[in-house]
Amino acid sequence: MADLIVKAAVKDQLDSMNVSSDFYDALDDEVDQLLENAARRAEDNDRKTVQPRDL
Repeated sequence: MADLIVKAAVKDQLDSMNVSSDFYDALDDEVDQLLENAARRAEDNDRKTVQPRDL
């Protein structure tokens, strides 16, 4: 699996919170699933371009 998130960016966004190390893996998995679903929706609509509405 590719690293889809940038840990430093996540930490910056959650600046007032502590972030557990396994949170990043879980977030990466969620993003991966979101992208797969978006790609599938685009394909189901006969498009090769993923668009915001696919989210």
